[in-house]
Amino acid sequence: MAGTKRKQSVRGMVLSLGVIGLVAGIVYFLFIPHDDHAPDLKRVDYRVELITARRAAAYPVAAPEGLSGSWKATSVRYEGEPYNAWHLGFQDPEGQYVAIEQSTQKAQAFIDDASQGGHATKVTQTIGGQTWQRYSGGRYDALVLQGKGSTTVVTGTATFAQLTKMAEALKTG
Repeated sequence: MAGTKRKQSVRGMVLSLGVIGLVAGIVYFLFIPHDDHAPDLKRVDYRVELITARRAAAYPVAAPEGLSGSWKATSVRYEGEPYNAWHLGFQDPEGQYVAIEQSTQKAQAFIDDASQGGHATKVTQTIGGQTWQRYSGGRYDALVLQGKGSTTVVTGTATFAQLTKMAEALKTG
C-alpha cells in the first residue's frame, strides 16, 4: 500500500508540473511581445528649432532640402552654450541613422565626439563644391567639412552613399 501511495504522489507531481508548464507556455505566447523589429520612431518637425538656430548661431546652420519623404527627422536640438551646437537626426530610407552635427567647438574634439571615435581616412570627396573628409572606424562613419569658425559633420550608421546624399541636400540659411 505504501508503494501505491508513493507512485500516486509522484504521478500527481509530474501531472501538476506538466499543467504548470502548459499554463506558463500559454501565458508566454499570449502575453509576452515577440516583435523583433525596431520600434517605429516618431517623426519630428524641426522648422522652429532651425529658425531659432539660424538666428542664434555664429555660423550658417545647415539643414537638408529636397530629400524624399522616406527620410524621417527623429531628433533636433540647438544648444547655444558653450559651443553653438546644432544637431538634426534622421532615419534614412533603409532604417539607418544619419545626423547633421555642427559646432564651434575645437574641430578634433568635436569630430571625435560626433563620429564616436572615427579616424580620418585618406579619402576626400567634393560635395557642393566643397571638400569633405571621410572618417571611419568609430561607432559611426562620417563626412566632415571644416569651415571658418565651425565644423559640420554628417555622421551615422548609414552607408557613405547615404551620408553623401544627406551632405548633398544640406543648405544653409
